[in-house]
Amino acid sequence: MLKGGRIRALGAMSGTSLDGVDAAVLETDGDDIISFGPSTYRAYSSAERATLHAALGKWQDEDLHEALEVVQAAHAEILHSFDDVDLVGFHGQTLAHDPQGRGTHQLGDGDALAQRLGVPVVWDFRSNDVSLGGQGAPLAPFFHFACARWMRATEPVVFLNLGGVGNLTWIDPAKPAPDAPGALLAFDTGPANAPLNDLMQARLGAPMDTGGALAATGRVEDGALELFLDEAYFRKIPPKSLDRNDFAVMLDLVRELNDADAAATMTAMAATAVMLGIEHCPAPPRQVLVTGGGRLNPVMMRMLSAGLDCPVHPVEAAGLDGDMLEAQAFAFLAVRVARGLTTSCPATTGVSAAVGGGQISPAR
Repeated sequence: MLKGGRIRALGAMSGTSLDGVDAAVLETDGDDIISFGPSTYRAYSSAERATLHAALGKWQDEDLHEALEVVQAAHAEILHSFDDVDLVGFHGQTLAHDPQGRGTHQLGDGDALAQRLGVPVVWDFRSNDVSLGGQGAPLAPFFHFACARWMRATEPVVFLNLGGVGNLTWIDPAKPAPDAPGALLAFDTGPANAPLNDLMQARLGAPMDTGGALAATGRVEDGALELFLDEAYFRKIPPKSLDRNDFAVMLDLVRELNDADAAATMTAMAATAVMLGIEHCPAPPRQVLVTGGGRLNPVMMRMLSAGLDCPVHPVEAAGLDGDMLEAQAFAFLAVRVARGLTTSCPATTGVSAAVGGGQISPAR
């Protein structure tokens, strides 16, 4: 266990949108944010992205040699570019997530990475939570609580992450700690960028709808949207979580639409899922702060602003970095793991009690 005081931690995140690896330094004691350090991004090539996409849905007992090479090499490359760090938080690449069934699978070898980097690595953050009955996701909420305190927020606020899957964290910053009763509520709202990215790749050979340009020229098909909203998931009480491919039906629902209408409809699906999610919050938030790639989609942001009863802003409006928030989160969580602190609780993952997750691989 690490003693008290500030730790310079480096976090890395490769999300389900499969765009690349984010890495960011955070100075923290595991409770409060002391300062934000440098950050960088390493994009996956089209060949690497194809290899990872082919591995989606696979578990630990399947052949994943090529995908593991992509994950390890990309992370080693980006993490080697940082100096003077005490600890690394390595999330790995989520390939499958079935907390009520086979568990959760983040591809990556933290032990091998620790040897390559010469720095202790904290990894496998989700398995302990799942083994104790939790969803294993989302895991960023404890960091979101620290962000709200760093912002000096005094009223409830929502952090909305629109990555491959959408998830939100409702925060009461007046509570003394993230695992205090009533401090947090967190859950996956529904699909976000992942199915839209898949649509763009399949139809146009493009990795994403950059800036919502295609969706902006299309029309939302109300019938497809209504069928999407019939999914039982939206009526399920949180905490709850999703696998990247749980809403593959979205592609079927827009199959007969032209490219622009399909993109507009899928964007509306992601935004409307958030609107339904906000209804689960214990109290109306003062504002919604959006992180992840979705905040860069003006069509998505306009839909959210029109459908929610509070201001919707990118997290940059609060002085945060929406590209790096998840990487920073795993730097923060790595310090909490190393200090024996909790990383999830019943209100964030549905786990039976507040629990710490992750294993630590020393640099031998």
